[in-house]
Amino acid sequence: MFMGSIELSVLIPAFLAGLLVLSTHVPMGQQVLGRGIVFIDLAIAQVAGLGVTLAGALGTDPQGWVVQAAACSAALIGALLLTWTEKKWPEVQEALIGVLFVAAASVELLLLANNPHGGEHLKDLLVGQILWVTAASLWPIALFYAVALLIWFRFRARMGQVGFYVLFALVVTQSVQLVGVYLVFASLIIPALAARRFAPKLRLFVGYSVGLAGYILGLLVSSVMDLPTGAAIVVTLIAAFAVSIVISTLVPTSLKAEAVPVG
Repeated sequence: MFMGSIELSVLIPAFLAGLLVLSTHVPMGQQVLGRGIVFIDLAIAQVAGLGVTLAGALGTDPQGWVVQAAACSAALIGALLLTWTEKKWPEVQEALIGVLFVAAASVELLLLANNPHGGEHLKDLLVGQILWVTAASLWPIALFYAVALLIWFRFRARMGQVGFYVLFALVVTQSVQLVGVYLVFASLIIPALAARRFAPKLRLFVGYSVGLAGYILGLLVSSVMDLPTGAAIVVTLIAAFAVSIVISTLVPTSLKAEAVPVG
């Protein structure tokens, strides 16, 4: 009964999509948390979504290259704007990130106001359609994430603010179209929060472990109980985070973080 209710042909591509998102979001999430700009992913994701919505309002093919170009262009503009504001007003950067998110979301709602499918479009943007991905569609994203990870681990110390924001914007643009805004935020921040309680040498391992546990359990719970997949994964990520807190109280002191700056 249990296995019969699980569609492996659907769950395996969804799990692979989750793996791809985690591959980039776990290390980047730790950097985001360390910089104190936790809501940057929500803002960039919303701006990318605005680009998609604007392209759709102009009558372009939803699956065409124009939409991808619009999403990336919008995200890059948002990233460069945040780079400028961080240099100009660093003390209120988090507040400005929030303003950008609200502005992009509001403009998107205005664009969708007279669209009979506007509610469905907005839902897809927020919660994603992870169960609709196919293995074939993941190859270009996997290649892009591989290049992004290479740049991140080889040149992170030298890329500066502009490089960080641009790379982050390009990665989030792909992720939000793959799994939605909620899962993008959860995949960045929840593993990073779990990892910050451990020594620096363990943070990537703990972050990836929490992320994998959350995605696997979320997909299984969603399939067995017929629940919304994105929401189920967010909840199980939080559950995995709670377990990591318990584990952190049991590990030796040498494996724990002290004052925990992440980055």
